[in-house]
Amino acid sequence: MEENLTISHLSVTMTAMKVDSTHTTDGKGVASSFSYFELAVVFMGIVGTVGNALVLYALVASKQHKKHILIVNQNALDLFSSIFLVLVYTLRLFNLRLYGVLGYWICITILSEYLVWLGTNGAILNLAIITIDRYLKIVYPFWSRKYLRPWVIYCAVALAWILSIVYNTIIILLTTEVRDGECHSFVVFVNKWHLTAYILWYSISFYLIIIVIFIFCYGRILVSIRRQASVMAAHSGPASGNAQGQSNQIQTNVIKTMILVSAFYAIAWLPINVYYDVTSYTETIFDNYYQATMCFAFSYTSANPFIYATKFDAVRKYLIGMLPCKKNHMQPTEIAMSNAPRTTGSSGQRNF
Repeated sequence: MEENLTISHLSVTMTAMKVDSTHTTDGKGVASSFSYFELAVVFMGIVGTVGNALVLYALVASKQHKKHILIVNQNALDLFSSIFLVLVYTLRLFNLRLYGVLGYWICITILSEYLVWLGTNGAILNLAIITIDRYLKIVYPFWSRKYLRPWVIYCAVALAWILSIVYNTIIILLTTEVRDGECHSFVVFVNKWHLTAYILWYSISFYLIIIVIFIFCYGRILVSIRRQASVMAAHSGPASGNAQGQSNQIQTNVIKTMILVSAFYAIAWLPINVYYDVTSYTETIFDNYYQATMCFAFSYTSANPFIYATKFDAVRKYLIGMLPCKKNHMQPTEIAMSNAPRTTGSSGQRNF
């Protein structure tokens, strides 16, 4: 017997399944409460919007955007998803009733969170591309200089967007419907096993494989950097102190990047993937838990621009220079120096 099973990325609503009693519903079974966790998700979306927009501006203003195209694309995708995250959750406050063709397309394009996950999944793919790009440039420097031309990087940027658009469009069209004036996204599955297979595939493709790419690429990068440092130390002797220090600094930056990116991604996105798996097997929904996992997951999106862009000295200095407290700190110092008393030395000349 066919069942209508629902699992939505941002508002989980299931038919013919048990619902957590802590979530209040109206007479039609439609969620009518707006929890603090949902407000927290909106807050994360606002932080992500402001943070990614600020870093994008700093990248362009410091003229680093042409040098770090993949980083710019990462921030652009995170900004895209953050903007629509705020929009979707804000619209949910009004309990919009959807009817006709217009209502269907509002459901498909906005209320289904299609645009939110278009940017999010694209950012995950771009994150893997960044890792592979760094791996090739450090482990295979000669090969990368020969083959990783600018057009290859631009194709990689386009690939992240295209794959995310194709994937999310197919899924949303096949599994979304408007029922009783409500938008139910990811709802049309033939049976429970189709839903379980989809969640399992999603968790493997957008979580486990990404973690494996992190571990393999950054592990090989560390091995390569240590080997290069050993070779330089053996052939250059004591005079290579500066080069050795620079190599150690590069290795430290790689380690920091590996910890911040792979560990934070693994921790932030683990709860929501576990939640998907649990709900698909137990047929039980815990909306508050789901929204908490979403808030935790999008904390990564909010912090992501600062993990990457602030690694570049030019961008970091530009962002620091934009701080009002930095400017206010400099002005009193200059005034104090200009008003400082002048003393006269024994030779009759003034000392400054």
